[in-house]
Amino acid sequence: MFRVDEPRLGGIRIREWHRRARHTVGLLVLLLGGAATGLVLLDQSNASFPDKVFAALWDGVNLVSTLGDFTDFNQSQKIFMLLAMFATLLIGGFAVSRLTGMLSGDDVMAYRENRVMEGKLAHLANHVVVVGFHSLGELVANRLREAGQTVLILVGDRDQADRAADRGHMVVLGSPGVFDDVLKGARLDSAKALVVTTPDSNNNLAITLLAHTLNASLTIVVPGENPLRKGLFESAGASGVVIVDEIVANALVGKLTTRMEEAP
Repeated sequence: MFRVDEPRLGGIRIREWHRRARHTVGLLVLLLGGAATGLVLLDQSNASFPDKVFAALWDGVNLVSTLGDFTDFNQSQKIFMLLAMFATLLIGGFAVSRLTGMLSGDDVMAYRENRVMEGKLAHLANHVVVVGFHSLGELVANRLREAGQTVLILVGDRDQADRAADRGHMVVLGSPGVFDDVLKGARLDSAKALVVTTPDSNNNLAITLLAHTLNASLTIVVPGENPLRKGLFESAGASGVVIVDEIVANALVGKLTTRMEEAP
């Protein structure tokens, strides 16, 4: 799900986590450098200087990573390493307290989900956009997917967005006040068609007009209540307008006629 109204706090928390992580890594690097330097200075063996440096770096990495595969220490080095281990515990506790829990909030999850969806939307093409996920929109979306079409759902309601996402559809969620941004994020320039299914006729008319403005060659299909509304939708740029009452009436009369003809 892509949220047009992305929680700003998610991005702030991600950036703060990165800042704290850099500080923690910096402290660990300083600890590694200090431990290696101290071990070299306290090394009283007859080994060459490069060997002393390598052994000190080896022990420093084992200290920071807590692997514990140390070389043999003299008494001075052991005392020094006790202090270094205490410093490691302090830095580890600092890291745990400062870093854990920051990336588990809903706002952070929404931020991450948006970054993933941005990548998907950037490469989306030849898809069918379905506006609304009430009963009609859900039926349309499911049948389009069954027909092998790539479907993108646009909604202004969180419950519809969650239901569409649970059904496995890609979703763009935005409040009605920013629905023009929702349409702009739907890649209408590369879409195959747009199906408008919300129960609000005036809303459908506005969406049709804006979508046609964004892509004049886009195929737009929308339901209409009567011939007058059909004319308005066509003037707004709709390619096809379905008058639901006419379809239901034709179906009912067709069923009735068939029954009457079959009756003795």
